[in-house]
Amino acid sequence: MTDPAANFSNRQVAPAELPDFRRVELHKVADAFIPYSVLAQVLFWMILMLVAVAFRFVPVSPFAPDWWMVAVFGLAAIWFGGMAWLDARRRGWALREHDLIYRQGIIWRRTVIVPFARIQHVETSSGPLERAFGLMRVKCFTAGGAMSDLSVVGLDGDSARKVRQHLLEQIRDTSASEPEAGGAGSVDDD
Repeated sequence: MTDPAANFSNRQVAPAELPDFRRVELHKVADAFIPYSVLAQVLFWMILMLVAVAFRFVPVSPFAPDWWMVAVFGLAAIWFGGMAWLDARRRGWALREHDLIYRQGIIWRRTVIVPFARIQHVETSSGPLERAFGLMRVKCFTAGGAMSDLSVVGLDGDSARKVRQHLLEQIRDTSASEPEAGGAGSVDDD
C-alpha cells in the first residue's frame, strides 16, 4: 500500500504567477434584465410613497406626510432606478473550466468565483416579475449553508437552463474524480 502523503505536494505560488480573473471576458446578462431591474426599484419606492400618503387618510394616524416626503420618495425612485440601470449594464458572468464567475455592483463592486468542486446543489428560480420579463436566476449551493453562495441573476430562461445543466454535469464529473478542494471565493473589486 502506498502512502498518500508521499505523493502530496503543495508548492508555493508567487503572486505574479496567479491568473487574473479580471481578464476573463464576461457575458452580459440578458437585455430584459435592464428594464426589469429599473422597474423593480421604481415600484419598490413608489409603493413606499403610496403607503406614506395613505397614512394621511387614516384618522387615528399621528403620521401625516408633507409634500416633501412624497418628493423624497420620488427622488429615491429616480436615484435607485438610475443605479439599477447602471448596475444591470455592468453585470456579467462566465463559465471557465473549473469555476463560475459572477460580477455585480456599481459603488461596491463584487466578483464571486465558485469552483465546481465546491458546488453541491444547483437550482433555477424566478419571481413573478422576473417571469414577466422572461428572466431566471441560477443558484449555486456549497457545503454548510442554507443560502446560496452564488446567485447568477438576470439570465434569460434558455441560458439559465443551459448553465444549470452544465454545472450539474461538471459537479457530477468533479465529485466522481477529485478530492474536495477549497471553498467559494468572493472578491471586492475596489
